[in-house]
Amino acid sequence: MQNTRITLHPSKQRIQVQVDGILLADSTNTLELREHGYPPRHYFPREDVRVDLRTVSETTTYCPFKGHTVYFSMDEGRDMACSYEEPIEGMEPLAGRVAFYEEVRE
Repeated sequence: MQNTRITLHPSKQRIQVQVDGILLADSTNTLELREHGYPPRHYFPREDVRVDLRTVSETTTYCPFKGHTVYFSMDEGRDMACSYEEPIEGMEPLAGRVAFYEEVRE
């Protein structure tokens, strides 16, 4: 899927996210989002993200290319992940997936 600014690429490469030695996400079924001017981000299926360590943050933003953003924090700390619950037209594959600010590839 693509528009003039963003492309989405299914990835079967194993991607993990760890913070302070704690595994938060582990998947071989991410969507890699490439957006002009930003580093690539992997969007994980919800089922591959540890729900018990995820707290919805009070932070919200709006991206004109993806839609309204919901953020997640760990233990009510800093925002560390985000999701587009209802992305704009053309970005529907992102719906409900979770992206982290830092990823570890294996």
